[in-house]
Amino acid sequence: MLEAVERQIGHFISDLDDKTTSLLYAKLPAGKRLRAKLILKVAGNSLQAIKSAAIVELIHAASLLHDDVIDDAFTRRNKPSLNALYGNKTAIMLGDILYSKGFYELNNISSKVAKLVSNAVTQLSLGELADVELSKSFNPNKELYLKMIYQKTASLMEASAGVGANLAGKDEIAYMRYGRNLGIAFQMIDDILDITQDSATLGKPSLHDFKEGKTTLPYIYLYEALNQDEKTKLVSLHGKTLTADEELWIKTKMQEHKVVEKSYQEAKELVQEAIELMNSRGEKSLSDIAMAMIDREF
Repeated sequence: MLEAVERQIGHFISDLDDKTTSLLYAKLPAGKRLRAKLILKVAGNSLQAIKSAAIVELIHAASLLHDDVIDDAFTRRNKPSLNALYGNKTAIMLGDILYSKGFYELNNISSKVAKLVSNAVTQLSLGELADVELSKSFNPNKELYLKMIYQKTASLMEASAGVGANLAGKDEIAYMRYGRNLGIAFQMIDDILDITQDSATLGKPSLHDFKEGKTTLPYIYLYEALNQDEKTKLVSLHGKTLTADEELWIKTKMQEHKVVEKSYQEAKELVQEAIELMNSRGEKSLSDIAMAMIDREF
């Protein structure tokens, strides 16, 4: 079914009748297509579901283009990012084109689907802004972190599951809860992997998020566990290039206080709730997607 989504995306890009856009879009890595999978697993492979999945993936690609510019990221999935290859202006404009095309095509699905996706994109943008603001200083507030990752990452997964449920005549609330849990857990796991995986696997330096000014869940839990002098030291290291000794100190303290395990357990609980929700509805394939979320390597 994903092949049909790829073909539909190709049709949407071709409709623009712009050679530059086609060439630039071809440079983007496809990724996991998780949001498309959610729609198709919930709604099946009707034409409306395939088109909706393609639209959501266009919008997701647009958000990543803007995100890479905001973060000054020069790689995306182990390849040079579009802004690294062609500059920020080109990346932003391609993102705007994909957003605009996605919103235009939403009008051909239904008003309810358009509202679900449009609201998610509003939340996504608010999350991006919150991420920028929170990155200006060390953030020890877990609730602010959770709200930001819901908006920035989980809102579009939540909407994708809701779109699928709407198209299939299923319970939107239950499926959106599943998507929300999945999205929050997905970002938590990504934040953990930034600490536990090596640079070659990540495609970016280890502890990259912290160096870039992001305070993710493990750092919040670490801050809570440290004494006052250690808290001061951790905050002083935030948003700067770290020496090997400073990286080692952070990782050693994380091991000492088991903050990675604590963070992983929180993500796992969200996933288990999502699995139980789908199992109660006989949606084994959706349970499998959720299970794969917590089976990623550390």
